[in-house]
Amino acid sequence: MTVPPISNEVVALARGWLGTPYHHQASVKGAGCDCLGLVRGIWRELYGSEPQKVPAYSPDWGEVGTRETLLEAGEKYFQRAELDPPGLGAVVVFRVRSGAIAKHAGLISRPGVMIHAQEGAGVVEVPYSGWWQRRAVAAFSFP
Repeated sequence: MTVPPISNEVVALARGWLGTPYHHQASVKGAGCDCLGLVRGIWRELYGSEPQKVPAYSPDWGEVGTRETLLEAGEKYFQRAELDPPGLGAVVVFRVRSGAIAKHAGLISRPGVMIHAQEGAGVVEVPYSGWWQRRAVAAFSFP
């Protein structure tokens, strides 16, 4: 199976964010980002600007909200991708709690591994297995 060039570029860009500290609602490589900020930063590196202005959101938006904001944005700006297994460079969206809205995202960097921004750890590369796989609800690829 051949990997589309955009997928390799997405992974290379995501690796450039490794070590960026976690900072809620930020999207600045090396200074701080959250999971959405990581995806936004990669989008800017690929395309020059973001497709829309992101409204302010509280740290607990995923616990108090009822709208599937991440899934809606994925459908609007990305291409739907295979979830099982997600391909290289795919943005995977997760429901952290059963019955809650999807509120976290990471990027597949190689089979069984993802890059994401984690509170207390920053942007890290971690195994995409078990806990994460059970909570994955959608995958998208950059257009």
